[in-house]
Amino acid sequence: MGVNKYDFGGVATMYGVRCADGLTIHKGAFHDCDGMKVPLVWNHQHNDVNNVLGHAILEDRGDHIYAHCKLNNTKAGMAARDILQNHDLTALSIYANGLSKKGTNVMHGTIREVSLVLAGANPGDD
Repeated sequence: MGVNKYDFGGVATMYGVRCADGLTIHKGAFHDCDGMKVPLVWNHQHNDVNNVLGHAILEDRGDHIYAHCKLNNTKAGMAARDILQNHDLTALSIYANGLSKKGTNVMHGTIREVSLVLAGANPGDD
């Protein structure tokens, strides 16, 4: 990934950690999403184009999915850039569908968006 190609990056979700929703994402559950480009939105509000802040390129790093994020030069994208530069928000989260589960373990799925959120679902997220 090139220097300055992205505005910021961070852990989108962790493998093997019980999330706030009670689900645990099994290691490799989102491996098929490695290299995928998905929308970056505000707080999982993917029903309005005005909530799109930019996009994220997903990278499976073995124990987590990392998101390389690029912000748009829209009003929402520029506001997000200011918020991030001021360290007002520091957490990312994912929305996924097509989930296959074994009990409370997510074995496979497809990440559809990464969100900039107030608080992440993984323990230790801000």
